[in-house]
Formats: sequence, C-alpha cells, structure tokens
Amino acid sequence: MWTWLVPLLATALLAAASAMRMGPWLDIPCALALVAAVVAAVHHAEVVAHRAGEPLGTLILALAVTAIETALILSMMVAGGDGAATLPRDTIYATVMIICNGVVGLSILAGGIAHREQSFRIEGAGGGLAALIVMSAFTLVLPTFTTTSGVGTYSGAQLLFVAVSSAVLWAIFIFVQTVRHRDYFIPENDAPADVEPPTKREAWGSAALLLVSLVATVGLAKVLSPVVERAVAAVHAPQAVVGIVIAALVLLPEGTAAVRAARADKLQGSMNLAIGSALASIGLTIPLVIAAALALGMRLVLGLDAKDMSMLVLTFLVSTVTLGTGRTHIMQGAVHLVLFAAFLVFAFVP
Repeated sequence: MWTWLVPLLATALLAAASAMRMGPWLDIPCALALVAAVVAAVHHAEVVAHRAGEPLGTLILALAVTAIETALILSMMVAGGDGAATLPRDTIYATVMIICNGVVGLSILAGGIAHREQSFRIEGAGGGLAALIVMSAFTLVLPTFTTTSGVGTYSGAQLLFVAVSSAVLWAIFIFVQTVRHRDYFIPENDAPADVEPPTKREAWGSAALLLVSLVATVGLAKVLSPVVERAVAAVHAPQAVVGIVIAALVLLPEGTAAVRAARADKLQGSMNLAIGSALASIGLTIPLVIAAALALGMRLVLGLDAKDMSMLVLTFLVSTVTLGTGRTHIMQGAVHLVLFAAFLVFAFVP
C-alpha cells in the first residue's frame, strides 16, 4: 500500500509547503517525504524494469535515478543562484565515488562473504569503465587546466563539446548494451527468473506513480534546498557536502538493490546497475545541466581541486584492476570501501 500512498502524500505535502511558510513543523515532514518519494520512485522504476527484463531493466532504473538527480541539481541551482556554481561538480564527483567505491565495494564484499567468489562479464564492464574514465576527465579534470576561461570553468564552446561528447558516449554505450552486444551484460550462466514479472497493468500503474514521485521529488527538493544549505552551514561542513547529500539520497535505493543482487549471487546485475548509473549520471545529467546553465545564464565551476582529482585517479586505477579479471572476492571489496571511507573523511575534513 505504501507504494501508492507515498507519492500521493508527498504531493500533498508539496502543495502545503508551496501554500504556507516553511517552518520546523513542516521542514521535517517534507524532508521525510522527499526521502520516501525517492524510495518510491526507484521502487516503481524497478517494477517497470522487471517487466522489461535485462538489460533494459537496469537501463530504465538508471534513467529514473538520473532524472531525480538532475532535477535535484537544477532545482537547487536555481534556488541558490551564483553560490551554487559548484553544485553539479560536487554532485557528479560524489556520485562517481559513491558508485565506484561505495556501491561496488559493498556489493563485492557482500557477495564475497556469501559466495566466496563471483564472476561477471568483463566485455561490458570494461567498455563501460573506459567511457566513464573519459567522461569524468572531460567533466571534472580538464576544466582545471584549460586557459580560455577561469580556473575550473569552461567557455561556452567547450561546454557544448563536453555536453555533446558525453551524451554521444552514453548513447553508444546504451546501443551496445541493448542492441549490438546485449549478451555482454547478461550472465553466462543466466537462469530463468524464479519470480513472475508484473502484469502490463501493474507496470503501467507503476509508470504513472513513478512520474508522480518524480514531480514530488523535484518540488520538495526546491522547497527544502535553503533548509539543507542552512543545516550544512550550521555544522560548519564544507559546501561540497551538499553534493554528497544529493548523491547519497538519490543512490541509496539503487545501491541497496545492487547489494541485494550481489548477495543473491547476481553480481552481473550489480555491475550493470553501478556502471550504467555512473555513465548516465554524467552522460545525461551534465548535458542537461549545461543546457540549463547556458539558457539561464548560470555560472558553472566543474574542475576539481588537486585532492579530489587524486582520489578520482586512484579510484579509476583500482577499478581497472577490479574489473579487469571478471572475478571478485572480499579483498577487492575491502579496498574499494577503504577508498570510500577516505573520500568521506577528506570531504568533511579537507
């Protein structure tokens, strides 16, 4: 029952927050409704994904999560003005680190504890990781070294190139995943599903509730953005923590699904979710954010500092080793989780 009650209640709270002055008595219910709406949106995306089957299922789930992330970033950028110029960078960087270290690390560790050793198709994972490295370098690294505009920024022409190239790489990956080399993303020992897929009626109902959940998520994020910024300032945390909060909120349900899949000895599904979400986070979010920034005249600061750039490079080096064999065990998961812990520590204590 909660799967349809939550979107409706979140929409009602959004209407109440839009009509009344925000206060502590309304902030807390709205924050809880925002989290619940994200969980409901991902649940309904999973229902639609189950109906579609693999690998279309993970694609649909990744698209839904990316839509939520993009909506959160744009709503907070519009509300925050020029002070939110670094928010897309912080959110994308946090998303890559959470997925590549947190989600992948937990999935490998949980799967290794339950099944000692697991395998996945390196043909798909390798190409996806290569695209992710290039897209991350274009988005988060090169702006620090370009000279046409200020440090950490791109000119208009450079922004257009990054937007188009990221979207093209993501589209090619999706073509490979769903058409040309679909078998690269399906386990070699794939067994028939032991759970009946939802009916067409259930899938269409979930699709409608997914849209309602997304609308509620966007609206509540815009309403709560000043509250989040005040809370971060109250605990004297760096502004980059706002990006971590957005990324963690969006990826929590999907990360849970990836860990559950690994524990069920379906590591291929976990890797599909992780790599697909990371690629969609840049390949879809960045072009949309760039288009909105150019249209609305908003300033974007995308380049990372030396500390974060070092963490990003180290993450990709370790990920190359992890994804290069097609087999995993608990040691690899532990290494990724240590990297994730380091990311969090240096984010709060730079």
